[in-house]
Amino acid sequence: MRASSIALVLLVAPVLSAAPIAPDWPAIDQRPHPAWWSDAKFGIFIHWGPYSVPAFSKVGEYAEWYWRDLMDEKRKSHAEVKAFHDRVYGPGFTYADFIPRFRAELFDPEQWADLFQKAGAKYVVLTSKHHDGFALWPSAEANRSWGRAWNSVDTGPRRDLVGDLTAAVRRKGLKMGVYFSLYEWFNPLYVADPDLYVARHLVPQFKDLVTRYAPSIIFADGEWEHPAKTWRSTELLHWLFTAGPNPEEVVVNDRWGQGTRRVHGGYFTTEFGSGLPTADHPWEENRGMGHSFGYSRTENLSDYNSSEELLYMLIDIVSRGGNFLLDVGPTADGRIPVIMQQRLADLGGWLALNGEAIYGTRPWVRPCQWSEGKVKEAPREGAKVVYDIMKLTVAPDPGYAVKEIFFTQKEKDLYAICPQLPDGDVVIRDLHLPAAATVSLLGRAGSLAWRQAGDEVRISLPRLNPSATRYPAAWVFRIAGFR
Repeated sequence: MRASSIALVLLVAPVLSAAPIAPDWPAIDQRPHPAWWSDAKFGIFIHWGPYSVPAFSKVGEYAEWYWRDLMDEKRKSHAEVKAFHDRVYGPGFTYADFIPRFRAELFDPEQWADLFQKAGAKYVVLTSKHHDGFALWPSAEANRSWGRAWNSVDTGPRRDLVGDLTAAVRRKGLKMGVYFSLYEWFNPLYVADPDLYVARHLVPQFKDLVTRYAPSIIFADGEWEHPAKTWRSTELLHWLFTAGPNPEEVVVNDRWGQGTRRVHGGYFTTEFGSGLPTADHPWEENRGMGHSFGYSRTENLSDYNSSEELLYMLIDIVSRGGNFLLDVGPTADGRIPVIMQQRLADLGGWLALNGEAIYGTRPWVRPCQWSEGKVKEAPREGAKVVYDIMKLTVAPDPGYAVKEIFFTQKEKDLYAICPQLPDGDVVIRDLHLPAAATVSLLGRAGSLAWRQAGDEVRISLPRLNPSATRYPAAWVFRIAGFR
């Protein structure tokens, strides 16, 4: 945008008063965490926007970063993205030219919501806007600061995508949340003056979004370029928790400014990692089924996690006290790719039978039992793909141990979740059960025989007919009255 256009934006934007005094982090950090979120365990993330039109990324990178990769020569994906863009669309084709092609003509929010419910998810988080600033609701601030139609109602789909999906998701009894980027790469107001951008764009836009839809979750992002003071984050959160539409219910994450992750805000976030080791603080691992959040046409079958891998991730994460936010990347016309639907359907089938070992549970004294061998815990931070759940469960490297049993608990029930069954008894070490305790296998009627053998509990396996067994990727034993 030319300088004259920027000046026009500054003139027409409403002038807001100086930021009011807001509490500092201790008051916000001490807010009780809503229990519904800790009980929910499994949610669906959705990355959808104009970037879904090219749907292109260097393999292993994020397709939703297409515009930044195209424009920033310092990005490691720049050369590949630019070569693709110039070849397919031409060097004169701008990112804004994608918006008329982002039509969402096949978007059926009821079908999406039905899919998410059947997947066993308890909440949904939609990108209300990513770092490109394009809003999926009728945001007046988006149009004003960009100096052109920059939301999904006034251009592109010509539809309130946030509103339509919110209504459908809530009709299915699920909680609805929004992802909201604090910064916007090329917003002319942000480029000219970040403080003015925050005052005239970010603050009123955030309040408009929250007031319209009363989201149960707010996943903030794009915070890393400035401290929380610049973003006026404590002011926004104070408003949210005192004057917002649902202060008792709403949950927020930890991405509110430089240095706030794992320090301030609400639940802690990890991304394409393995999560956190314990439940000392509410946390959530978020990831795509492949390497990208937004749909990427460069990803093939080998780039996707299998249903089994995603199930073991869910179980592993929950055993350590975390939530799992699994992403889908819809196409520009509004379809969720069939491979993603299939993965969700598989998870939902297992959860329909075994969900009591997941929902509403808390970690036991130890999250898992390791087999014999060298223990190779997954790194808790760092690069993607280091979290190889199959090596930690059913396909270890030679000489290494596996997590042969995961544990969760709920009141007086202990759940032992086995990725694979042993040849003989299921043996749980370092466990003493009362004589009145009972053991059952979820999905099978009746109790199982068990005996105490020193410090071990040995559970006798029933005769199983593989043809009659549904969703056998993990077996769940309920130990009722274990304490």
